[in-house]
Amino acid sequence: MARVLITGGASGLGAALARLFAARGDRVVVTDLADDAPVPAGASYLRLDITSEQDWDRARDTVRSTLGGLDILINNAGIAAGGRIDRVPAEEWARVMSVNVLGAATGCRTFTPMFQAQGSGHLVNVASMAGLVHPPAMAPYSAAKAAVVALSESLRYELAPHGITVSVVCPSFFRTDLASSLSDADPLMSEIARRLIDGATADADAIATTALAGIDAGRFLVLTDRSGRVAFWTKRLLRPLYDRQLTTMGRRITAAENKETSR
Repeated sequence: MARVLITGGASGLGAALARLFAARGDRVVVTDLADDAPVPAGASYLRLDITSEQDWDRARDTVRSTLGGLDILINNAGIAAGGRIDRVPAEEWARVMSVNVLGAATGCRTFTPMFQAQGSGHLVNVASMAGLVHPPAMAPYSAAKAAVVALSESLRYELAPHGITVSVVCPSFFRTDLASSLSDADPLMSEIARRLIDGATADADAIATTALAGIDAGRFLVLTDRSGRVAFWTKRLLRPLYDRQLTTMGRRITAAENKETSR
C-alpha cells in the first residue's frame, strides 16, 4: 500500500491517476487550487497552490502527520501555453515558468529530505511530449516542459544514491480541460491548441493507465501513447525527416497567419 500525493488531482490526468491509485488500495492525497473537490473513495483532499512555498510546507506537514511519510509524489499540476515568440508577453512567460517549472521543482525540494530520511521514495514529474519534441509556435510551453525533463534527469542521478527513484511522464495531446488555462496572448495558436486537445483520440483514463504502469516499473522516461513514441524516435533516429515535418508545420502556421491578416 503506497502513500501518494498528486498535485492538480481534481481533474484531468491527476484525477484519473488518483482513481487508479485509490482503486487498488493506496492511500492518496489529492491536491488542487480549489478549497474543496470530490475525490475517490478512500482518498483525502488538500488545497495546494504549487507556486506557494507555504502551501508545500503545509502539505509536507499534513502528509507526515496523517500518513507518517510519503512513497510517491506526482507533480502533475500545470498550465497550457502556446504562441509565437513575438506574440507572447514577458508576464505570460513568467506565469508558465512559475507554474510548470518552479511548481514541480518546489515539490521536489520539499519532499526530497523526507525521502532521504526514509531511504526511499519516488518523484514523478508530469512533463509533455513538448518537452522532448519542440513544435513551432509553442516556445513557452516547450521550454517549460523541456526544463521539467531536465530537472527530472538531473534528480535521477543525484538522488539514486539515496534510494529515490525519479520518473518523467511525457504524454502527447489527450482530451482534458487543460485548454481552459490557455491565455489569449496569441489567439491563433490558442485556437489551434484547443482543437488539438479537443480532437485527441486518447482520454485521461487511457493516459493514466499507461503512466501508472511506467511508474510501477520504475521507468525514468514514460511515453504514454503511440504518436508520442513515433515523434520521439523520429527525432532521434530520422532527424532529417523530423526537421522537414516541423519546418512544414511552421510554414502552415505562417500561411494561416497570412490568411487571418488578409481578411
